[in-house]
Amino acid sequence: MKRICIIGGAGFIGHNLAVLLRNSGYEVSCVDNLMVNNLISVIGNNDSLKFKALNKKILDSRLELLEKNDIELKIVDARDYHLVSKVIDELKPDAIIHLAAVSHANRSNKDPYNTFDHSFRTLENVLDSSRGRVERLVYFSSSMVYGNFTKTEVEESDNCEPIGIYGTLKYCGERIIKAYNQVFDTKYTIIRPSALYGERCISRRVGQIFIENAINNHEIKIGGDGEDKLDFTYIEDLCHGVELCLKNNKAENETFNLTYGGSKSINNLKDILLQYFPTAEITYEKRDKLMPKRGTLSIKKAKKLIGYSPSNSIEEAYPKYIQWYKEFLKANI
Repeated sequence: MKRICIIGGAGFIGHNLAVLLRNSGYEVSCVDNLMVNNLISVIGNNDSLKFKALNKKILDSRLELLEKNDIELKIVDARDYHLVSKVIDELKPDAIIHLAAVSHANRSNKDPYNTFDHSFRTLENVLDSSRGRVERLVYFSSSMVYGNFTKTEVEESDNCEPIGIYGTLKYCGERIIKAYNQVFDTKYTIIRPSALYGERCISRRVGQIFIENAINNHEIKIGGDGEDKLDFTYIEDLCHGVELCLKNNKAENETFNLTYGGSKSINNLKDILLQYFPTAEITYEKRDKLMPKRGTLSIKKAKKLIGYSPSNSIEEAYPKYIQWYKEFLKANI
């Protein structure tokens, strides 16, 4: 597979993945409406002017990276079936990577209609537009599909009991994709990432929230006692894992946990942050009842079938991310 189309390609995962694949010799095109966690949402947000200016600069740097690497960006709303069908017909990709979605659990629970509109309708349109046209569809699900982890290390074959709108829609997406495989023989790969962090994120994921709030002298709030564990995964490791899926036929019609494969507590992340922002104000508040208790995702299957081998622990990669943020802020604000 050489021609790749990324739906939601201007987002945090999408643009990083597009650049990595382009540098690996793939022909990459991105499709994005720039609305979800992107330009239009930033223009209309109610955060402080400093947050807004910083996020706008980060988004500009994403677009600059795509242009610098000769990656085509088509401004298309994937909620429009006819436009999606037309662009897929024009690009004729060998594989589609579907990333268009609301990527935040709290926002999903507060606005389920918008989440359904941008996450489920987009998937439906891409699935139906691409059947018979592409070799494989790569779908980004989430570790949230497992719900509360019932064991130290969850495997892809474990039961899924998602909590709340976000995880449930992700799991519904997985089931719909498998149904298309049954009915139309649509080949797929399902990816379950966890607690992503890395350069040019504006999605308010926990790793980014900590840094951005510290930089802006805002209070950093931690739900519960901070001992909840997450399988923090650096964006570079995830992108390499996706490339391995594209290159390997053993990834066909499979589901993979693509994470670091070892969880750390929120307090571990906080302690790393305090090494660089010693005066950051940390407070603890009531834990969100809709946030499942998670931990480590097993990556044994991905190691065995596609040779996945992540190398970036939070002790190594989170300081690198913090340093990037500081340098970016100094150069742009």
